[in-house]
Amino acid sequence: MAAAPVWSVDPRTGKQREQVAVEATAQEVDAAVRAAHEARGALADRTVRAAFLRTAADELQAAKDGLVETADAETALGPVRLTGELARTCYQLRAFADIVDEGAFLDVVINHPDDTATPPIPDLRRYKVALGVVAVYSASNFPFAFSVAGGDTASALAAGCPVVVKSHPDHPALSEYVAKVLRRAAARHDIPEGVVGLVHGFEAGVELIKHPLVAAAGFTGSVRGGRALFDAAAARPVPIPFHGELGSLNPVVVTEAAAAERAEAIGAGLAGSMTLGVGQFCVKPGLVLAPAGAAGDALLKSLTDAVSDTDAGVLLDHRMRDNFVAGVAERAGLPDVDSPVTPGAGGEHTVSAGFLTVPASRLAAEGEHDLLLEECFGPVTVVARYEDEAEVKSVLSRLPGNLTATVQLSEEEAAGQGRGAEILAELTPLAGRVLVNGWPTGVAVAPAQHHGGPYPATTSTSTSVGGTAIERWMRPVAYQNAPEALLPAELRDENPLGLPRRFNGRLER
Repeated sequence: MAAAPVWSVDPRTGKQREQVAVEATAQEVDAAVRAAHEARGALADRTVRAAFLRTAADELQAAKDGLVETADAETALGPVRLTGELARTCYQLRAFADIVDEGAFLDVVINHPDDTATPPIPDLRRYKVALGVVAVYSASNFPFAFSVAGGDTASALAAGCPVVVKSHPDHPALSEYVAKVLRRAAARHDIPEGVVGLVHGFEAGVELIKHPLVAAAGFTGSVRGGRALFDAAAARPVPIPFHGELGSLNPVVVTEAAAAERAEAIGAGLAGSMTLGVGQFCVKPGLVLAPAGAAGDALLKSLTDAVSDTDAGVLLDHRMRDNFVAGVAERAGLPDVDSPVTPGAGGEHTVSAGFLTVPASRLAAEGEHDLLLEECFGPVTVVARYEDEAEVKSVLSRLPGNLTATVQLSEEEAAGQGRGAEILAELTPLAGRVLVNGWPTGVAVAPAQHHGGPYPATTSTSTSVGGTAIERWMRPVAYQNAPEALLPAELRDENPLGLPRRFNGRLER
């Protein structure tokens, strides 16, 4: 039976543009994984790895015009957004190159023998090593930053792990283009092209997670798809780490004092955040707890005005559009749910932004309104109007894990007066990033960033953004009483590589 063709599709029209490839067979997935496995040795030298990452960034930047044009044709995200996302992707690659050069990510710890300790301490030397081939599952909504050359790939390569990427069906032509650029960069450093493999197709993704030479996986996508792969990773004869980002509601709490102080600004800011990128961000605020009464009314008026002025937009594909239209209609049909600005179909190929309101009491106990506590991908949010602090606590207690949680405080509350600290304490167990007087859209690529959260936001405690994302693809190993001549250079007393380390309890830089 012939493999199914892979088409590039224009989301603005729903029409096929060109055949890009064919779906990979099990044999082709096997070949890609084995080629990646054979390329491991070429990544062993940290100097080579860092140079490769920088060259990859340079090559991507040099191909900017063609890459952005191809990405826009397949995603309709627009040249401005895509140019910025490509710049972010190049920055990530260079940032991981700097991390590789520094070497602190190896976590070198050396303890010399101490017979006076209880129990006695032998000679112990510990550092981290690469896991092996990493399977990367591309996201739909970030065709550069969470795709073939995105953060999972960049951090895995930085750790010394080759990758095999399962492309997202929404941008197969771009995936092929980016993979070609990365392989060209690899060749400039005598690294085999198999260091970055690429496969297409649903079945290929299933075969990939099951392959015995795949040592770990990174995923960004839906709860349903991510959970299926997570379960498959755990069910293997040899289970592997699965770092999945699955879904997030990203709750926002607006205190009554904050609404009274700056209702207009909060409403406008919320509108901008929930409609940014046509609501296709994993950190879009999907549930807002706002006060009932005059202050909350003023906030809703501002939100109504701002959302009403938002143009209809194109989602990444027509399947997402259909799911959005059906999802908001189902939510709007629930008892006591109102639509001050009705979200839904904006045209044959577009969607219109909007928001729903509901009494918070409807969410405080289990029932049919639980649908409002599930992520709806697209430009919509739910505003739950609360009567008192008890209702806020009740709703928060029912929320699943999230990538972010936000609180909007008044000036006095932010200064330590009132319930500001208490609300932060209530939000902290719910999310990996807690914001005060800001909006969650816009994830800075910085050393202190954490992009993750309790399940179902992610399936692990790790981050997929920032320098510590490299830790996902490594494991510690300790050598006991190994002769100096047999030790890796990273663990020798004289520190020939000049690595930061902890030596007999003392931090050396």
